[in-house]
Amino acid sequence: MNFANLSTSTILLGSIAAAAFLVYFPYVVVAITRFQVGFDISAPRATFDKLPDYGKRASWAHQNSWEAFMLYGAAALMAYATHQDSPTVVNCAIGFIGARLLYSIFYIINFPIGRSLMFGVGSVAIFTLMSMSITSTMN
Repeated sequence: MNFANLSTSTILLGSIAAAAFLVYFPYVVVAITRFQVGFDISAPRATFDKLPDYGKRASWAHQNSWEAFMLYGAAALMAYATHQDSPTVVNCAIGFIGARLLYSIFYIINFPIGRSLMFGVGSVAIFTLMSMSITSTMN
């Protein structure tokens, strides 16, 4: 996709929507594995103990995605509210989405180094957006 034609504001808001979608990306794997092991509607949480390892990892990736989404949502909204408009902001928004997609994939397939690196990339993007926003209000 050509992001050059989109405003930074559009990219920031779109990245928040994409990050919300990515919260549920690993849960698709959880849902599939839950039905494979015999989902019990009367005890849905008990089903998690029966999941294969990759299903458990997908569940953990889903839970971590909620945590990351809250921080990223705040960071992106801070950048939006302070009218940040730079290539760095765009790179952070796009980089966060790419990193979180890969984070979930690496978590599910059990590639810990890749998962950790993607966690780091996402964290740097969040920190950068927040610090740029705070710094801009100090002038």
